[in-house]
Amino acid sequence: MRSMATKPILGMIAGNGILPIIVARSASASGFQVCCVGLRGQCAPELAAECDTFKYAGMARIGRWIRLLKKWGVRDTVMVGGVGKAVMHDPFATIRLMPDITGLLLWYRTLRHDRRDATVLGAIADELQKSGVTLIDSTTHIPNHLTGNGTLGNVTPSAKQVADIDFGWPLLTQSAALHIGQSIAVRDGDVLAVEAIEGTAALIERAGSLCKKNGWTLLKTAADDHDMRADVPSIGTKTIEQVAAAGCSCIALGSGRVILLDSQAVIEAANNAGVALVGVSNG
Repeated sequence: MRSMATKPILGMIAGNGILPIIVARSASASGFQVCCVGLRGQCAPELAAECDTFKYAGMARIGRWIRLLKKWGVRDTVMVGGVGKAVMHDPFATIRLMPDITGLLLWYRTLRHDRRDATVLGAIADELQKSGVTLIDSTTHIPNHLTGNGTLGNVTPSAKQVADIDFGWPLLTQSAALHIGQSIAVRDGDVLAVEAIEGTAALIERAGSLCKKNGWTLLKTAADDHDMRADVPSIGTKTIEQVAAAGCSCIALGSGRVILLDSQAVIEAANNAGVALVGVSNG
């Protein structure tokens, strides 16, 4: 535990991936104490060293989350990092996740009927708010890692790629608005694949199997009504590596709606791979 002076406190509920580490570092650099509840079996072990205070809790032990956050004096908290969605659709998830009383009541009242991301997030946010903890926009402390406008790296999209973006973007925004998925793959005016619950990595693999040698474009964004308090779409250096291996040579991302997991590293990886990285306004 680091020394805690009279600095403002940011609570964090952390899932997997590098994003919680990025948020912790950015918040600390801005003068915040970071008090983190790490989801057991999900968050990276090295996250603890980036936080002023850190404790593990089970994914469904929401009562423990609340007790820890209140004990630390947290008023605002972010929820960042992924959680395997397959867990939520496991018919025995309620038993396997060993929920506490708060988690069980949340499941019984709401989530047994509707386990969509927005419903889960809203239910958790309401439960936190009852205890005086506000779930805030997860991108609040990382504005420099959100997608900008126009060409982001040194690789300029070709006329063919621009045409595919113009073709695919209205389709993607409709798909996102219907909460079907946040990504699609297109080539020469054809939709190759649409993301659903399997996630972007599976979409990339599927699209690559269809036209690995001919090149295609990945489009990714969030819906206009997307709740930025959690599950904000993102890409990282692993995404760049995967698309390059799958024959994708251009990625179009919603400006201000997609997180670059270490923006400098992602842009550098795209430059090195010869992948055009483009920010597109949803408006």
